[in-house]
Amino acid sequence: MSKILVIEDEASIRRVLKKIISEENDSYHVEEAEDGLLGIEMIKNNDYDLVLCDIKMPKMDGVEVLEKAKKIKPEIPIVMISGHGDLDTAVNTMRLGAFDYISKPPDLNRLLNTVRNALEKKDLVVENKRLKKKVSKNYEMVGESAAISHIKDIIEKVAATDARVLITGPNGTGKEIVAHWLHEKSDRSKASMIEVNCAAIPSELIESELFGHVKGSFTGANKDRAGKFEAANGGTIFLDEIGDMSLSAQAKVLRALQESKISRVGSDRDIKVDVRVVAATNKDLNKEISEGRFREDLYHRLAVILINVPALNDRRDDISLLVDFFTTKISQEQGTPKKTFSSEAINLLKIYDWTGNIRELRNVVERLIILGEKEVSANDIKLFASK
Repeated sequence: MSKILVIEDEASIRRVLKKIISEENDSYHVEEAEDGLLGIEMIKNNDYDLVLCDIKMPKMDGVEVLEKAKKIKPEIPIVMISGHGDLDTAVNTMRLGAFDYISKPPDLNRLLNTVRNALEKKDLVVENKRLKKKVSKNYEMVGESAAISHIKDIIEKVAATDARVLITGPNGTGKEIVAHWLHEKSDRSKASMIEVNCAAIPSELIESELFGHVKGSFTGANKDRAGKFEAANGGTIFLDEIGDMSLSAQAKVLRALQESKISRVGSDRDIKVDVRVVAATNKDLNKEISEGRFREDLYHRLAVILINVPALNDRRDDISLLVDFFTTKISQEQGTPKKTFSSEAINLLKIYDWTGNIRELRNVVERLIILGEKEVSANDIKLFASK
């Protein structure tokens, strides 16, 4: 059922609009607001598929209603209703985001066509948002264990916000997959997610990598260069293995989080950045803080939301699903028929000591696909899965 709100100070026009729309389609449910203030409150507290709003009203005019409504629920199509002398104002409302405008008295066919078109647009917007929030198959989070289900629930609640997230867990558990889920399910997904492996960059270069540099700021700086924070502007920056970052770089990251601005190495010019920060580490940052290797104030800035990714040994119930996922993926990559695993083979994999976590499991599955029989057997596991 489509829910439609009519905001109009003239009761007779409200009744006519409600009657015309309701009689057109049984699935249209029409509600009324007698002025703009009430209309805004109703928009705040309800999910409408379409709003029809008069322009000339007491208390709050239609232009102000349009501007406020677009901030509260930007996806709702809003059709403005104007008198014959209000066409200039009506055209201006189109520039402000109105879907269309209708002159008084409303023409029946024009009104109903506009309503149908607006509702179709709303459906398309909702579907597009849903599709955008689907996570790429490259970063699928596989598993139905309690731990993984809990992580998925947190992501659903947090992704749409700009809250900073700190992801912890051993190497190879899939912390980067959690980061990609957070980004791809967020409203920032249309912008870039920039990944930085803090452990792979020498300490003397990390600041230049993150914040950029100006020509001549150090040996080898032959030209100005933007850093990762600038590249991630409007999107997400993923600071992987942040526990390995130098203290001086930590201080600059802290400033970027506090003030939403950075400065390139060798420059005193501030650059505004709008970046969501997601960080990950396999280290115990509380221990790193106590031993003076990590800033406590930066930890508290990063750890607004904490997500711990468990070791594979702590989620063995997911192993059969992961094996099937990797078997399908690897077979597609190699262009070979998909192999199956016997129940005995799966049971052996479930008792294996996965010190390398999911990364190790994927390598073992690939080895078994290459070297094992058409149906991977328990004997194949004993031959090819041992360390």
